[in-house]
Amino acid sequence: MALGKRKPVQQPLFVTTTQLDIRPNPFYEAVNKVLDAHFFDPFVERLCASFYDDGAKGGRPGVAPGIYFRCLLVGYFEGIDSERGIDWRCNDSNSLKLFLGVPADKAAPDHSTISRTRRLIDVETHSEVFTYVLKMLANHGLIDGKTTGVDSTTLEANAAMRAIVRRDSGEGYQEFLTRLARESGIETPTREDLAKLDKKRKNKASNDDWENPYDPDAKITKMKDGTTHLAHKAEHAVDLSEGGHGAILAVNVCDAAAGDTATVTDTLVMATANLAAIKDDPRVADKISDDWMDEAVLDKGYHSKQGLLDLEEMNVRSYASEPDRGPQKWDGQLDARDAVYANRRRVKGERGKRLLRSRGEKLERTFAHCYETGAMRHLYLRGRENIAKRVLIHVAGFNIGLMMRVKYGLRKPRSMGRSACALILGLLRWLWSIWTVSKDPAKSGTINRPLFYRPPLRRAA
Repeated sequence: MALGKRKPVQQPLFVTTTQLDIRPNPFYEAVNKVLDAHFFDPFVERLCASFYDDGAKGGRPGVAPGIYFRCLLVGYFEGIDSERGIDWRCNDSNSLKLFLGVPADKAAPDHSTISRTRRLIDVETHSEVFTYVLKMLANHGLIDGKTTGVDSTTLEANAAMRAIVRRDSGEGYQEFLTRLARESGIETPTREDLAKLDKKRKNKASNDDWENPYDPDAKITKMKDGTTHLAHKAEHAVDLSEGGHGAILAVNVCDAAAGDTATVTDTLVMATANLAAIKDDPRVADKISDDWMDEAVLDKGYHSKQGLLDLEEMNVRSYASEPDRGPQKWDGQLDARDAVYANRRRVKGERGKRLLRSRGEKLERTFAHCYETGAMRHLYLRGRENIAKRVLIHVAGFNIGLMMRVKYGLRKPRSMGRSACALILGLLRWLWSIWTVSKDPAKSGTINRPLFYRPPLRRAA
């Protein structure tokens, strides 16, 4: 066989569609069938009609709402963090063009078109699309709505700590330290002098004093790994009912510096509104429980006297893990005492323990899928409203992926590839264990390895 050499390629002038390899991806083909069965495109076109000017002349052509929302769904299914990455991926794949509804001889929407469309369509419209996807899940019997779990996580903002400035004077961090050093008697401070001065200061990264001028909504926050960054907070309300499957009922993008007790009520109100919209739709009203939003399952960060009182006023039974605060005084707080004691009694029961175990499993799973494999842990957008638009459709993609897996046995495209790799790795591990036993039979009783290796995230799903 002769040695082949790579030569410069001259692209043909004309290519027919029969010469292109246009094969639909099984997952995306099934998603399109489900969306078409629920009349998704006519719904979003009616919903977004006011944002389009049919009489406009010139300028960049607009993108249909169905294509725009599918582009954002691709971001979740493919684990792409930026709109520029969505542009590259969609234009690189003929199967994704089929999913979007773009002809093979045309380009998929570029990142600037996606970004422009996102800015034009308001966050309320994105929220209505999220609710419509919830109705699709309810139509398949995947939502019960009786028990809701709430938890939050931090998302790293698209803003650097080194760019923060003082709220009162507009000074940068280095300018501020230099001024403090000169006021303390050091005329020409060195970097070592500034570091020593900064080490002794208290509350040196307070959100009351500092902000990022490029993203004022981002707050200085300690992340899950212990590092300090500018961040936003995403709070999920997840269906933990026995008849549910862990669908996300609401997502609230809020101030990262706000405590969990300050944001949980807003998140539960959003989840209640979404469930009420499902209940008001006669097509799916009978698909969810009649006593929806009856229970809330929370971790220790949400336990507070006022928070439990607020839940009682909403007629919601709380199952919140109680931190060890020691003896408490209840002078003039009898209502709060009754709420705390009732919550304590429920948590110690068998049902309470079962719900708290379910919270740890299903709630953390949503964060792993949406922000780790979904690649939204680090944001490439600025402004809380812009981020909320992207996160809403991202989470809607999680709900659609849940529906496809539970009802049709189809996993996300990236999950399919990972499952195949996990199978191969598992077989290799198994063969290696057999070979090790054959080399040293005395170790045969000590080997206890699974036949197939599956990563923790895949096993939790």
